[in-house]
Amino acid sequence: MISAMESPPADPPGFLHSVRALADSVLATVQDRVELVAVELQEEKRRLIQIFIWISAAIFTGMMAITFASITLVYLLWDSARLAALGGLTLVYGGAAVAIVVSFRRYLRRQPPPFAATLSEIKTDRACIRTES
Repeated sequence: MISAMESPPADPPGFLHSVRALADSVLATVQDRVELVAVELQEEKRRLIQIFIWISAAIFTGMMAITFASITLVYLLWDSARLAALGGLTLVYGGAAVAIVVSFRRYLRRQPPPFAATLSEIKTDRACIRTES
């Protein structure tokens, strides 16, 4: 007779239980990865907006400064060296534009690729699966 404190021995988990456990594990992994992608997407969006704001502010203030500096310089040199001033300003602005483009391309190359953490986690998962098999 079985007393109230004792319970019958549990049956070993069957095939259906193993399939459910595997499915649960796979779905949990997929859920983790999707959540990570969502977080990284938010970070990329925030970073893109921040870059856009900084670039817009730099362009606006830079263009205002360049415009007024150019007008002032040409006004001061109007009688003696108007063409030389305009040509010099063109060379300076062209050189500055090239330097900015080169610097910006260098900056973009240093940035991590989008979803780098997600891809790294997926590679780690695949490596774990391969070694456990």
